[in-house]
Amino acid sequence: MKELDPFILLAVFQEMLGPLLWLILAVVVVGTLAFLLLLVRERKIYSRRLMWSQLAGLFGGVMSLVIMAKVSASGYSDAAGPADWILLVLVFAVGAVGTTVLTYTIVGWVRTAMKVGGAQITSA
Repeated sequence: MKELDPFILLAVFQEMLGPLLWLILAVVVVGTLAFLLLLVRERKIYSRRLMWSQLAGLFGGVMSLVIMAKVSASGYSDAAGPADWILLVLVFAVGAVGTTVLTYTIVGWVRTAMKVGGAQITSA
């Protein structure tokens, strides 16, 4: 493979994840749009919500490593070279950042819905 073809990557991910790939892609697209809409609506980032979302992001990073180990044929003990370790760090980072953004977004929209519904929340 001399060139990096996105369709080959899509085929590999489809083979590894099956229908879970499309669910993950849908969550990424919807979550990103919801996050951007929340930022436009609130016009700022709440630090307390972000801090708790980052804590949840650690769990998401670990879970992404667990999912990677389930869908691949190799385990953590098979990681020998630097490329393997870089891939493990990238998988953890993507899972952590994605979970942080989704958690921040979900909590933000829930708090917005509660404010609109009549229940006042004192802290963000």
